[in-house]
Amino acid sequence: MSQDHPRFETSPGQGGETHQHLPPGGPHDTSAAHLTTNQGLRISDNQNSLTVGPRGPVLLEDFALREKIFHFDHERIPERVVHARGSGAHGFFECTRAIPELTRAAPFLQRGKKTPLFARFSTVAGGAGSADTPRDVRGFAVKFYTEEGNWDLVGNNIPVFFIQDAIKFPDLVHAVKMEADKGYPQAASAHDTFWDFISLMPEAMHMVMWQMSDRTLPRSPRFMEGFGIHTFRLVNAAGEGKLVKFHWKPVLGVQSTTWDEAVKIAGADPDYHRRDLYETIELGAFPQWELGLQIFDEAWAAEQPYDVLDATKLIPEEVVPVTIVGRMTLDRNPDNFFAETEQVAFCPTNIVPGIDFTADPLLQGRLFSYLDTQKSRLGTTNFHQLPINAPRCPFQNFQRDGMMQMSVPQGRANYEPNSLDEIGELAGPRECPTTGFVTYPNVEAHDGGHERLRVRPALFADHYSQARLFYRSQTPVEQAHLASALVFELAKVGLEHVRQRMLKLLGAVDIDLAHRVAAALTMPLPAPADTAAPVLDMAPSPALSILGKSLPKMAGRTVAILFAEDSSRASIERMREAIEAQQGRVVMVSQRTGLIPVRDGSLKADAKLEGSPSALFDAVASIIPPEALAALRADHAARNWLADAYAHCKTIGACPATLRLLGEWGIAVDEGVTNLQDFPHVAPARHWAREPRVRLLA
Repeated sequence: MSQDHPRFETSPGQGGETHQHLPPGGPHDTSAAHLTTNQGLRISDNQNSLTVGPRGPVLLEDFALREKIFHFDHERIPERVVHARGSGAHGFFECTRAIPELTRAAPFLQRGKKTPLFARFSTVAGGAGSADTPRDVRGFAVKFYTEEGNWDLVGNNIPVFFIQDAIKFPDLVHAVKMEADKGYPQAASAHDTFWDFISLMPEAMHMVMWQMSDRTLPRSPRFMEGFGIHTFRLVNAAGEGKLVKFHWKPVLGVQSTTWDEAVKIAGADPDYHRRDLYETIELGAFPQWELGLQIFDEAWAAEQPYDVLDATKLIPEEVVPVTIVGRMTLDRNPDNFFAETEQVAFCPTNIVPGIDFTADPLLQGRLFSYLDTQKSRLGTTNFHQLPINAPRCPFQNFQRDGMMQMSVPQGRANYEPNSLDEIGELAGPRECPTTGFVTYPNVEAHDGGHERLRVRPALFADHYSQARLFYRSQTPVEQAHLASALVFELAKVGLEHVRQRMLKLLGAVDIDLAHRVAAALTMPLPAPADTAAPVLDMAPSPALSILGKSLPKMAGRTVAILFAEDSSRASIERMREAIEAQQGRVVMVSQRTGLIPVRDGSLKADAKLEGSPSALFDAVASIIPPEALAALRADHAARNWLADAYAHCKTIGACPATLRLLGEWGIAVDEGVTNLQDFPHVAPARHWAREPRVRLLA
């Protein structure tokens, strides 16, 4: 006799998504009154182990203890190799422009159609316990739950990548991660092995320009662009195809921090981005991005001076405009971080009818890698070291680590090419062109009549034109930041020959950039690197500049108001109302927390001055009475609070007493130090003309 299984029911959520509900009494039934084992047996005592008498040993038969400890011992799974540090949210995609003429993909067939989704934002290099704000590329992955299956659009906040062929991806990641012999630095590219690798891989120079720019210091995921990176294909119901690049554009505009802010935020709040995304959604100010497409065909692509299947290249938006087709809204935080954000598995192979791949060699490698890496989190990559599987001949390569690693590699060379042999260190094995395995170049019908080769198209040899385009498309302020970032990172590199190689590569990108970096490093400027293809002077692309995209509006920004006892409540309330009227958020900061007596009543301090550096805020205002000057003068945190806001080029709203403090502390008043009446209309603009006065830039 058969018995019906319990049924799962679904109910609509915000944005049209459906939530799954387990039957009553299941593991998520919070209405259950009794604590039980995983088998449903009620537990009478969850505080004490079973022992022989009050002083006797613990009994092995205590199944409740064994089950509880057993499960606890196995709660953690291996973290992701890259993108380990991330945060995510639920939401939906709404089609704002139907494009059935381009694709039969369900999310784009009907205007107003909503598709539920889950998005995850991440850093790349650091581990799961690292901070949110290092200089790093950011992952931008979206899983669409369509009626025809899941579509994963897995990209970054940068439209290009370091390498052209996926065969170099393990070398790239090995080089940027902690050095093999030291185990540090964490979440940083400012070290020898990364720049050694980059200096030997000219194809990375375009990405290096982006990496050293303010793009890798985002204000938060809410102010971050996203890109699919690769060229994909859209296919309509008639089987007709067009090539496409995907763009996510934040509705709030693009915004970044400064390097100094990022460093200080990492100390003050290492969860800054995670907290920002979570709290913004909790407040109901749902983050939004518009999805845009660059559409073109093979004939147009063949006419370009670069290969559109080269992941180190982009198509300037001024050449192929971005067409907006929909909007993503994130409106619900995960109920459980591990169950949702940590366990979500994104795979570029997850597509739906109407979307297809191209022969981009980096994309083709990702189609294998992502599925494989998800499986590895449940087991081991080192099964080949088990005796029954191990080769009977010597083997050596640069594959490292993983669960059940039984070999002990020596030295820090775990990537190739490397030049560590030049300083007397083990450089590791090398490829063998004469004796190594070579695929037979057989021409078969399913290969399209082409030989199977390990080569790259001729246009892939241009590694510098778009790197030059990116650098020359930046404003002078951003160019100074980029050059200074290179100086900071290369100053951390102890290998002299690596820094020399990098200066040669920078010279091929832009001689002025190379000169600035060399001068700051007090190194002679070598001749530019030889190039395998002519370096083109492309027309600048304003779309590549962050400052050109920054929206000088209050919406989505956080402003701190510093106050003290006897501050004017009326002035503070006027300031708060003016900021909130522009959809800004106010945080009240004082030397003490809790209710602070002020003129005409009291005000609650949201944050203590000492633990809330001004780097956490987009702009600051100080409304203090003359009576508070003595206490603030004696407070080192107060001086740093205002000095950092000034050094970070932020708008400072200053009352007369604050102006007096600034003068005493030698902080010059400029156009970014405003009176309280003008402050809400000027903030949160940055005042970059101030920067040369407060820090040394390359």
